[in-house]
Amino acid sequence: MIKYRIVTSLVLIFFSELAYAQEYIPLWSDGKMPNSKGMKLERLEERERVTQIDVPGMYAFFSSKEENTGSAVLIFPPGGYRKMTYNIAGLQLAKWFNTFGVNAFVVMYRLPTSLDLKEPEFGPITDGQRALKMVRANAARWSINPGKIGVMGCSAGSGLTANMATFTTDYAAIGDSLDAVPVNPDFQILVSGAISMTQDAHEGSHDALLGEEADEKLEVLFSGELNVTGQTPPAFIICAADDPVVNPMNSLRYFEALQKAGISSCLHIFPKGGHSIALRNNPGSTNLWTVLCEAWLKEMGF
Repeated sequence: MIKYRIVTSLVLIFFSELAYAQEYIPLWSDGKMPNSKGMKLERLEERERVTQIDVPGMYAFFSSKEENTGSAVLIFPPGGYRKMTYNIAGLQLAKWFNTFGVNAFVVMYRLPTSLDLKEPEFGPITDGQRALKMVRANAARWSINPGKIGVMGCSAGSGLTANMATFTTDYAAIGDSLDAVPVNPDFQILVSGAISMTQDAHEGSHDALLGEEADEKLEVLFSGELNVTGQTPPAFIICAADDPVVNPMNSLRYFEALQKAGISSCLHIFPKGGHSIALRNNPGSTNLWTVLCEAWLKEMGF
């Protein structure tokens, strides 16, 4: 098991002290945030939906010491890349993971609609990779196994999850001690995923992330199903056959690509649930997804 020795880093000291109180952990120190014009923005939120982030960061939810499995998951809230529904599809999921010993981090990433971004499409992935590096770098301090850190998202958050799982370029490198920490997650969980930016793409997510007149190379780069390799981590994928918002073919094609690459993966397509598969109160068999997900994590050793 690789141990990451972080040398002088005031940022790491800062958030290591705050994390155990479930405080908000900033991702970047002052003046070090990449892909930024240096603008000072305010956090804009209405009805538990954030449309603009002032300080990219993550909420930490640690399992009890008695139940801690050593695993961790980074959760990316959905919202079509225009907002983040961070409570119902973020904080609540994090608390659920804690109930069976998985530490959780809800990542509040820069949306591509931010006026501060130089390259809007790379805002979410850059913050996501930085968050994963922070968790892995502090694994020993937080009683986390650095080889058991996964990513999860719903809807557009699943698109970012697939990007985290398939991107090989480190967009979060800024010349500090975290540059040496790998950005690859160890498992992935996708719910009602808006994964593709090409075939059957969700129009709203596509246009918010890449623009209406998107470059074809970027569409391919941000389509998870087109970038699966033999190094892509195992996946647990669910969706509803009656989803009227994101075509279930997104999940099917991603699963097919994983199978062709020989990646252990699990796909559940429930008859009902639409685009609102939640932690609880789902119709019929869809309500079993949390049981299946927990069983899969245990079966895979996470």
